[in-house]
Amino acid sequence: MQNLETVGLVVIGRNEGDRLRQCLSSVIDKVAQIVYVDSGSTDGSVEMAKSLGVAVIELDLSQPFTAARARNEGFIHLLKVNPQIEFVQFVDGDCEIVEGWLESAQQQLKAQPKLAVVCGRRRESQYQHLISPNSYFK
Repeated sequence: MQNLETVGLVVIGRNEGDRLRQCLSSVIDKVAQIVYVDSGSTDGSVEMAKSLGVAVIELDLSQPFTAARARNEGFIHLLKVNPQIEFVQFVDGDCEIVEGWLESAQQQLKAQPKLAVVCGRRRESQYQHLISPNSYFK
């Protein structure tokens, strides 16, 4: 495994529950810093993230919420608490980081200094539980 001491992670979500636990578990002890930005959860997501040692930001919901605002707040906090961060992975709280992805992304960014972004692909792990688009038209 490569050294990921300069990789930080920003997770955003609301009422993600077990999905958030899976997301955080996929990166705990793999990156330098994790920040979870919550947008008003009522299911214990904030407490669970804190129990895993993750820094948590609870958005002021009196201001309009957007995913971009959550990511920006997380990014600002991440660099404030760990200015040595060089690379940032943004992820939604209902997604997991696949083993080897962070190392691969970091390797590509270091090998090609003109790159600003490396994107992965999202794949549903519980696809068998999804509602088929065709079921809406029956």
